[in-house]
Amino acid sequence: MSTVVDARGLSCPQPVLMTMDEIEKVNNGEIQVLVDTDTSKENVSRAAESKGWQVKDVQEEGEGYNITISKD
Repeated sequence: MSTVVDARGLSCPQPVLMTMDEIEKVNNGEIQVLVDTDTSKENVSRAAESKGWQVKDVQEEGEGYNITISKD
């Protein structure tokens, strides 16, 4: 089961900070991050990869994105 970080409606750096907090909590597994801007999508993806996580999938959902990151 994956954890969900709902950062819709927030401007950077909040989505990145929320994602980093969750990465520190779970240490590995899968996290779904919900954002609603291209900038947040790019920044969250880049930040996750810098911590050794992989961006597995990015789905457009309505006016936002569902980013799936994972680490084994």
